[in-house]
Amino acid sequence: MKIVGRAIKYGDNINTDIIIPSKYLTILDPNELAKHAMESIDPDFPKKAREGAIIVAGRNFGCGSSREQAPIALKYAGVKCIVAESFARIFYRNSINIGLPVLEAPGVSKDVEEGDMLTVALDEGEVLNETKGKIIKANRLPEFILEIIRDGGLIEHLIKVLRGGRVEV
Repeated sequence: MKIVGRAIKYGDNINTDIIIPSKYLTILDPNELAKHAMESIDPDFPKKAREGAIIVAGRNFGCGSSREQAPIALKYAGVKCIVAESFARIFYRNSINIGLPVLEAPGVSKDVEEGDMLTVALDEGEVLNETKGKIIKANRLPEFILEIIRDGGLIEHLIKVLRGGRVEV
């Protein structure tokens, strides 16, 4: 499973209130929510992400409250994948639950610049910075997480399993 996109880069401790401010949490339409993603630090984010972006970030991406709207806003804005030095655990799991791939990659912040073209190989746990010709090793996702992502999220995965698409223990 390969994901290709341009890097949109952020630093450390990007919290869920930065990703989607609390004043928008009453919005139920994910496409409308996406219009406000990252607006406090990057007003052009929706335009940059529209073509299908890969967010690259530092440590502790998605910290703060456990709001599920944060990864939803990013996914519907056009984010194909998030690669960070580390994630807040609840954001990490919320992303997987909606089928948004997230990879931890030590050193990614120093090896990627805004606008670099990236190819993320989820099955291998690698990020290829096509612009710089550099491979960055990531922590490979376990197979059961990859299956959830391939199926489009946890709900879709469970429906598939319950309908007999897969029987796993």
